[in-house]
Amino acid sequence: MFVFAALRRVFAPLMLVLVLVAAGVSPIHAQLYSTRAKQALLIDADTNTVLFAKDHNTRIPPASLAKLMTMEVVFSRLRSGALALDDTFYVSEDAWRRGGANSGGSTMFAELGSEVPLEDLIRGVIVQSANDGCIIIAEGIAGSEEAFAELMNERARELGLNDSHFRNATGLPDPEQHVSINDLAKLARHMISAYPDFYRYYSELEFTWNGITQRNRNPLLRMKVGADGMKTGYTEASGYAIVGSARRDGQRLVAVLSGMASLNQRKEEARKILDWGFRAFEKIVLYGEDEIIGEADVYGGEKDVPMVGYGPVSIYLPLGNRDKLRARIVYTGPLMPPVEAGTHVATLRVWIGDTLSQETPLYAAETVEKGSIAQQATDAIKELVLGLL
Repeated sequence: MFVFAALRRVFAPLMLVLVLVAAGVSPIHAQLYSTRAKQALLIDADTNTVLFAKDHNTRIPPASLAKLMTMEVVFSRLRSGALALDDTFYVSEDAWRRGGANSGGSTMFAELGSEVPLEDLIRGVIVQSANDGCIIIAEGIAGSEEAFAELMNERARELGLNDSHFRNATGLPDPEQHVSINDLAKLARHMISAYPDFYRYYSELEFTWNGITQRNRNPLLRMKVGADGMKTGYTEASGYAIVGSARRDGQRLVAVLSGMASLNQRKEEARKILDWGFRAFEKIVLYGEDEIIGEADVYGGEKDVPMVGYGPVSIYLPLGNRDKLRARIVYTGPLMPPVEAGTHVATLRVWIGDTLSQETPLYAAETVEKGSIAQQATDAIKELVLGLL
């Protein structure tokens, strides 16, 4: 049984909170998990439940994980029709020198002066982590890698990646380039849901170009964890990192880990956290589809507006920790009429113990019009009295 207790308003508008569940904030089972990664985040992709978090907002060098953002820019343009998979891109001398075999980095060995179909460049970047492929794409789309990085930053802002800034398409070291693993998890979740036709490239085990076959560097793809993507990275500054996604029995997890000491440690820590995530949690349906979750004040409205989620609202909870669950509805209010049905009006924040585990948007379940003169006057008096108090 959920108990509602609205906080008083002192000034309007301001953040209002409805407390839905009263519970202690003692440590939970999820926080007992440990990893050798310096930064780590594990989320359930469908419900966006945070299953484990460790230093997940710290800004770190992205290394080759920046190539996820490079591919997001490409995929968004493919979806809009601005690009096509059979478009060809010229291999410039700059791309060949800085990203080719002579560079000493990851490469797909694209030949100087040749033209490469976009689909092959995508596979080179995703499977082989090709720096030359990234530069070729960047130059072909924006004219230069610097201009392409601005497109990356523009898309990052649109996606709400607030702790990310890109200076190049490859992820090669730059002091002004950074990401957080929270942003990387958000980006991965977006790409999986928004581009299912293109996400499949991340599951390819190998790719051949220019007569050279290279294996996918993601170790999870060859392990029995249900993995089907995404990307690895390494720099001396950040250590070994990985963004991995796996699916079992209809559930998808996204794991992001950084700051590991070796290839083997990266492989084992990624496998371990995914195995634990699939086994240590139970799915709890907090509210059914169209079930009223709470009501928000509508100043001068005919009534308060009831709120629902977009479909059922569910969360993954550590086994045996139902008593650690608590939630709050947060919104800026009071709302002003009319409030149209379907309008995003609030956010449901759910904690497991002292960890903010999930944030779910809430929508007006019905339209609330302006109330009578008497109702408007009553609300005005309430505002005045509460303001004085």
